[in-house]
Amino acid sequence: MRIKKCPKCKRYTLKDICSICGEKTVTVKPPKFSLEDRYGKYRRMLKRKLKHGEKY
Repeated sequence: MRIKKCPKCKRYTLKDICSICGEKTVTVKPPKFSLEDRYGKYRRMLKRKLKHGEKY
């Protein structure tokens, strides 16, 4: 059993269908934590480009 979230009304539930709005819920799972940041290099490059006003 996993916690789920309604994408429409942003409420958390354990059900497959939101009891408030009837929308299908999605599993809320944080990304896997790793000390080795596989995409950090690309995030930093994008941040630098945006800081200097370049288009990505």
